Amino acid sequence: MVVAEQIHQLPRQPQVAAAVNSQQLSIIVPALNEADSILSFCDALQPLRQRGHEVILVDGGSIDQTMALAQPYVDKVIDAPRGRALQMRAGAAVAEGAVFWFLHADTGVPENADQLILTALGTGDAAWGRFDVTLSDQHPVLKCVAWVMNLRSSVTAIATGDQGIFVRRSLYEQAGGIPPIPLMEDIAFSRALKARSRPACLDQQLITSARRWKKHGIIRTIVTMWGLRLAYYCGVSPQRLVKYYAADS
Repeated sequence: MVVAEQIHQLPRQPQVAAAVNSQQLSIIVPALNEADSILSFCDALQPLRQRGHEVILVDGGSIDQTMALAQPYVDKVIDAPRGRALQMRAGAAVAEGAVFWFLHADTGVPENADQLILTALGTGDAAWGRFDVTLSDQHPVLKCVAWVMNLRSSVTAIATGDQGIFVRRSLYEQAGGIPPIPLMEDIAFSRALKARSRPACLDQQLITSARRWKKHGIIRTIVTMWGLRLAYYCGVSPQRLVKYYAADS
């Protein structure tokens, strides 16, 4: 399977290239029509790039200026088939780092995220992990949603894509990579990783966009997402579930 149709790679600054080593992160970002926010997202990642980490933007067919706006601020831009799982697999296929960090393009990250990840993977037995999250809207119900997400993840050792899953390259390869399914790829991936290593659950928070909750309504979105998750746990295939997810998008 061809995982990427085209790669545009920007040259690293000499001082950045010299810093590349076994502790390098490859920050893999699937994106689709993120022109409104991609510059602020990329700006937050520049301190990490200056410390030697690479940023790979994987575009799934944007019809806006996402790729053009992001290109000066990332190390690789890839055209890939649409779908987060396929896009993340495409990014991993060209990544150079020893650690992969899968990050949504609507996420706010702490400036020292790289240090937090490398410290978590350098202590104990964890070979993968995730962050806690908070939502960009501080509505009381959304605060509760984020709290439940973090608690559920800590108890089950299952992470969602919003939580910024990071993993050592070696474990990623042992687990077979991101499952190429149209929905619930984060859950399936977490299960495969969990079978091999307990995750590092970082209480530092990523800020994930509340736009889906705002667009469709908080209660409706909660019911939809929990319903899809329950159906998946009960054995309904991602191929069937994605039809309901798409209808609600």
